[in-house]
Amino acid sequence: MGAPAAAALLLLLACCRWAPGGANLSQDDSQPWTSDETVVAGGTVVLKCQVKDHEDSSLQWSNPAQQTLYFGEKRALRDNRIQLVTSTPHELSISISNVALADEGEYTCSIFTMPVRTAKSLVTVLGIPQKPIITGYKSLREKETATLNCQSSGSKPAAQLTWKKGDQEIRGEYRLPQSYWKLLSWKGGCGDEGDTPTAMIRPDPPHPREGQKLSLHCEGRGNPVPQKYLWMKEGSDPPLKMTQDSALIFPFLNKSDSGTYGCTAISNLGSYTAYFTLNVNDPSPVPSSSSTYHAIIGGIVAFIVFLLLILLIFLGHYLIRHKGTYLTHEAKGSDDAPDADTAIINAEGGQSGGDDKKEYFI
Repeated sequence: MGAPAAAALLLLLACCRWAPGGANLSQDDSQPWTSDETVVAGGTVVLKCQVKDHEDSSLQWSNPAQQTLYFGEKRALRDNRIQLVTSTPHELSISISNVALADEGEYTCSIFTMPVRTAKSLVTVLGIPQKPIITGYKSLREKETATLNCQSSGSKPAAQLTWKKGDQEIRGEYRLPQSYWKLLSWKGGCGDEGDTPTAMIRPDPPHPREGQKLSLHCEGRGNPVPQKYLWMKEGSDPPLKMTQDSALIFPFLNKSDSGTYGCTAISNLGSYTAYFTLNVNDPSPVPSSSSTYHAIIGGIVAFIVFLLLILLIFLGHYLIRHKGTYLTHEAKGSDDAPDADTAIINAEGGQSGGDDKKEYFI
């Protein structure tokens, strides 16, 4: 190999060594590196940026809108969801909590060397699909058709919906075994097996007594929500009449109202019967929270009155102990005095060590 050929080979190796997008034969120690992250909406994602040679410069994280989140350990954006995890000369890690779909995008880690070097981290946010909703229910006669639609929102990527009856997937048309035929044209799909109706009975008040007003509320659930309710009482043949929506109301309870009541919630997917045993108690007063409150107030007032009585007793005792005997001038000189004038003269002159006062008239 001649000298010109050897020189050309060395030049080619040098170009390959320093090519920025080439075979990466030589690693740039000042180039930061990150990784792409995937997180479910509402979760927490941690963004980590590392560099081998920081060249006395700090790392910085920016969001997809190129707003600085952290520069070293200093917060730049006022978002309490974004917190500092690690800050060293070789690593800057931050966390984003309660991630939303709007947080998806490309985040940038930068180090301000000469030239500025950056690394990208793609954050992908997955949306959780909401509970599917079935619409299109209606009562059918033989040979009639109905279309049921299933919808679910909030999914990212789009959810795949399927119809199932039990563990068996249903496609196309399906005929339901009911008292009359229903021909359903299945479109889209629903991951749920179907929400058959359920119900529960809630008494108001919870512990009714004779003479009170009682409301038995039948609360139905399902998809669709039950639209029809039937009340019955064990031992009574005709269905009971509702007086308010799905509630059975007793304006004035009697002992004869005691018994087991049933509420049947009916929807297009079936029916469900809930039971409640009513025991009408005697009309004796039941301690209530108001009576307890009054008892507490009475105790406080009695305690204050007792303290006032104690204070009055001590005050009277104090006044009695400090009561003195005060004598007038007449009383001071009344001893051995035949009349009041002499008593006054004796009182004025009775002070020990006092000089007699004399008046002279010229």
